[in-house]
Amino acid sequence: MASSAKTRFRPHTRHPLIMGTAILTITGLITRIIGFFYRIYLSRLFGEEGMGIYQLLSPVLALSFSLTAAGFQTAISKFVAAQAGRENAVSPSRRPMVMGLLLTVPLSLVCTMALFTGSDFIAVNLLQEPRTASMIRLLAPSVPLSAIHACINGYFYGIKKAGIPAGTQLFEQCCRVACVYMVSASILVQGHTPSINVAVLGLTVGEGCSMLAALLAAWYHHSRHANIPAHRHSTTVPSYAQLLGMIIPLTANRIVLNLLQSVESVSIPAGLRSYGYDNATALSVYGVLTGMAFPMIFFPNALTGSVSVMLLPMISESYARGDDEGIRRAILRTVKYCFLLGFSCMGFFLLTGRLLGEGLYRSPLAGHFIRTLSLICPFLYLDTTLSSILQGLGMAGRLFLINVTSLLVRLLFILLTVPRMGIQGYLYGILVSQILQCGLYLGCLWWCGWHRAKQAH
Repeated sequence: MASSAKTRFRPHTRHPLIMGTAILTITGLITRIIGFFYRIYLSRLFGEEGMGIYQLLSPVLALSFSLTAAGFQTAISKFVAAQAGRENAVSPSRRPMVMGLLLTVPLSLVCTMALFTGSDFIAVNLLQEPRTASMIRLLAPSVPLSAIHACINGYFYGIKKAGIPAGTQLFEQCCRVACVYMVSASILVQGHTPSINVAVLGLTVGEGCSMLAALLAAWYHHSRHANIPAHRHSTTVPSYAQLLGMIIPLTANRIVLNLLQSVESVSIPAGLRSYGYDNATALSVYGVLTGMAFPMIFFPNALTGSVSVMLLPMISESYARGDDEGIRRAILRTVKYCFLLGFSCMGFFLLTGRLLGEGLYRSPLAGHFIRTLSLICPFLYLDTTLSSILQGLGMAGRLFLINVTSLLVRLLFILLTVPRMGIQGYLYGILVSQILQCGLYLGCLWWCGWHRAKQAH
């Protein structure tokens, strides 16, 4: 009976992962290709210093997303996936999504108001760059838009319909690029030079368009399944206390991590100034690294990112059923293919890094960064998927500690080596932290497998 159950469930666990990963990978690659050329356009339009100022905004965006969206999306996805796995529901209850929306919309509106009214303080005292104040005000309206979008995505990831989030992501990128191109072109026609604020406006417009598309997709999906029982009284449908019990730790973890990442982002230009650069040069070097080299290195992460998104609900569902064999197969395949992808990309970037930097960005410094960062590829791509497996296994606490440790290592390198070695010290810190993070992830998974095997015997 047990073997027949495994046989019955095997197509159900493998097929959605393969199809979902394929959908997310194709749309992710298209999105990244668009974003790749979009970055080239921005770098040539606003210059290296402008890209550095734009990248300073990333901590604000990451913190607001962590507070209002990231934990909600993950929690909704896990609850919906667990319900689908235990009850074999065709259309699981939308209650987790609705509850998430009722919680996050007021929170995101408060966050928007705080960003808008406190933009000058954040720019001067936290980001240490007054020119980001107007950018923060333009960014503020995107917070509730991304929160609503994240809750809807969480539901569709939970039922393994990856095409909806993938499609809205692609739509967002297209709307963002179109907005920036049209606005900047109209400014250039008038004989003026557009500011980097145009890129922030595009970000907010793109988020609004993708939210509207996600709302339409959710309405269409639930209208199609309106007559199918949704197991409203099932124990797998969470209460507010259960949902918050998962959201609060996830959100707290993400906030702490993003606070550390924010300190990291602000400390790099400060460390470069201590090394001897003036402010414009420090921002230029920071912009080349984060706005040109990083997107290139993260480009193949479209595949591993797609796998990680689909792995979370799949591992959660298998874990709820006690399917240890399915989990083991997923982990082994993940490690094998991510290492294969990572080493292939490392060789490619080592050989072509200089050509890519000079040919695409017209920046020899970008080529140097790409070649140096190529060494992290095997560990970077594997870390992305292993973190989702640990989330699905309910090991969010250990995942948080590992991520904090990795960030603290990078901060230590920034404080101790960047003032003495320049940006090269930070590159060494990234390599050491990624290797350490990968080793700790694998060690954690080994301990989990050993512990469950011991319990089984």
